[in-house]
Amino acid sequence: MLQARPKQRHRALTMSAEEYARRRRQLMRMAGEDAVLLIAAAPERVRNADANWPYRQDSDLHYLSGFPEPEAVLALLPGRKHGEAVLFCRERDAEHERWHGESIGAERAVSEHGMDDAFPIDDIDDILPGMIEGRARVYCHFGREPEFDARLLGWMRRLRQLRGGGVVPKEFVALGHLLHDLRLYKSRGELKLMRSSASIAAEAHRAAMQAAIAGRHEYEVEAEILRVMRRHGAVPAFPPIVASGTNACVMHYTANRAVLRDGDLLLVDAGAEVDCYASDITRTFPVSGRYSREQRALYEVVLAAQQAAIDEVLPGRAFNAAHEAAVHVITEGLCALGLIKGSADEAIAEGSYKRFFPVKTGHWLGLDVHDVGDYRVDGEPRLLEPGMVVTVEPGIYVPPGDFTVAERWRGIGIRIEDDVAVVKDGHEVLTSDVPKDADEIEALLASR
Repeated sequence: MLQARPKQRHRALTMSAEEYARRRRQLMRMAGEDAVLLIAAAPERVRNADANWPYRQDSDLHYLSGFPEPEAVLALLPGRKHGEAVLFCRERDAEHERWHGESIGAERAVSEHGMDDAFPIDDIDDILPGMIEGRARVYCHFGREPEFDARLLGWMRRLRQLRGGGVVPKEFVALGHLLHDLRLYKSRGELKLMRSSASIAAEAHRAAMQAAIAGRHEYEVEAEILRVMRRHGAVPAFPPIVASGTNACVMHYTANRAVLRDGDLLLVDAGAEVDCYASDITRTFPVSGRYSREQRALYEVVLAAQQAAIDEVLPGRAFNAAHEAAVHVITEGLCALGLIKGSADEAIAEGSYKRFFPVKTGHWLGLDVHDVGDYRVDGEPRLLEPGMVVTVEPGIYVPPGDFTVAERWRGIGIRIEDDVAVVKDGHEVLTSDVPKDADEIEALLASR
């Protein structure tokens, strides 16, 4: 019988100001001294009436500054004598703070967030155009936020009108081409945060297994997940998927309202976010505590496919090698169990396995759950390098209405997902604290 794990205390982690400064310097070197780089904060989003969604900073602005507030713009000005990193942000205002809490303000943006200079956001129209003048290119996320795009175009028009033909940037360049390649490689500080996020998510998944009792609702299991995350100061990295029975065959199921029933599997896909860094874990387990014969048969195929895929997460291997390994194992397993007729090679060539495995095996992970970074370079699959983090999440989903297979298989959905970091001599599974061996899961469920 598995022993109860001791409760962990997760110390609050943050990135150092020096790391943010290093990232800014590296990005400016890549852009060149005749460029300006502009990154706007995420706007506050209205949920309904006077209620906003919980605020979450734009991932790129967070990556370069750690600044947590809306109504801010970071300007990076390579070679500027009076300071290259300039932040425009909200001023301290007693009346605003009475309603919404303390603001950081320009002085603390310099002293605590490492900015070279900072100004009130209300003054940006008067100050920033002069800083842009003389630069050849503007790197930005043009097209992401219409309001910021309109403001930027207004600054350009104003410069052309006021400067009488002075040097005005004539080129807008997509910032992601430079910045997102940097974000793909995680530093030791980032990996530390991601391990913390993974550890919290792992505890939440174990709590979900303990709470998943027949007669309860999916949302009660979701509540346990959220309780654990908030207890450690984390937030969900995405709305948790708690999918019982045939709901597990819906890829992005989020209703989480069904009643748990004996005999059904429960698929839980949930991750935590710590200081904006995400984890992403999926486990599939029996509500009754014991897998049926068919459930275990499919489960073992998925588990073998996941291990084969994880074995491909190595420096120098192509990103898609993990998916190809999973496809081979799953297709062979489905053929052996009779869900696919004919040979595995034929099923792979024809793509008939996609009836049961319609998605890819993983994605980049970092500040975003589906993190930035190209999957192909010059038309070829990207090669993995140390510092990259991927998810590995093969699955089998037998649609409940698929009458080409025997009834006993229909409606079974299984996914197993872990977060895997590429390291110099191989890989590190960040989410190994959640059991996934069928016997270990059954032993943990028996302790409920």
